[in-house]
Amino acid sequence: MTKIIDGKLVSQKILENIADEILFLEKKPSLAVIIVGEDPASKIYVNLKKKKATELGINSTVIEMHETTTEESLLNKIEELNNDEKTNAILVQLPLPKHINTTAVIEKINPKKDVDCFHPYNVGKIATNNKPYVYPCTPKGILSLLEYYDINPEGKKVVIIGRSNIVGRPIALMLLNKNATVTICHSKTKNLEEITQTADILIAAVGKTKLVTENMVKTGAVVIDVGMNRDENGKLCGDVDFSNVKEKVSFITPVPGGVGPMTICTLMHNTLELAKQQNAIN
Repeated sequence: MTKIIDGKLVSQKILENIADEILFLEKKPSLAVIIVGEDPASKIYVNLKKKKATELGINSTVIEMHETTTEESLLNKIEELNNDEKTNAILVQLPLPKHINTTAVIEKINPKKDVDCFHPYNVGKIATNNKPYVYPCTPKGILSLLEYYDINPEGKKVVIIGRSNIVGRPIALMLLNKNATVTICHSKTKNLEEITQTADILIAAVGKTKLVTENMVKTGAVVIDVGMNRDENGKLCGDVDFSNVKEKVSFITPVPGGVGPMTICTLMHNTLELAKQQNAIN
């Protein structure tokens, strides 16, 4: 019988532990979020992050910068936060306006305050099987779900659809570090269906509505759906055809309620971890 992986349940348990730990800290963790421009989705995400941080006792600051802000002004603001001892974690909400070099912005953040784990220093640590200051939010959230449901990736064949720097690439490295056998598929992959049918664990993170169908998964596989899309009726859905695929697999994440809650939960945990590191708290 298929088990639905409940991201809301797992994230709530982790958030409760975070809140309990923060309660006894003399110095409360501090998260600074920079948003440039008026992108509606970005504003929603930023407000959710601030609300959750406040609920947990994290000091959260949102710095809003105009759409026409220069790259130099943004880099200067990041440098200011890098040098601010009261700021433990820095997040620049993506995407940025086209006139700003995203890579330059990410590389400007102090790796010790890089709450998203986008900086090349932290990514390089993962790539060489060493520990970064914190792990990237969505991949770490996925591994937390697997751990909670006693799904050990060691020795398993993992297929990942998607090679983004936010999910696909880092989760591939993190699973490789856990002794999984990892294959990454993308838009240029040939015979996708043949490859996905071999997966013990299939992770869909490509942003295409119901791309993964029943015939693409093997019986008893674990399916993790990272997609956040809208179907033809405007209803939120993932990269997986959930209603049909769930009849064939052992575990599956729903959308919404699967990976999504774990991402913001992990952001809060990363903020706490960075604060503890900077204040030398074990």
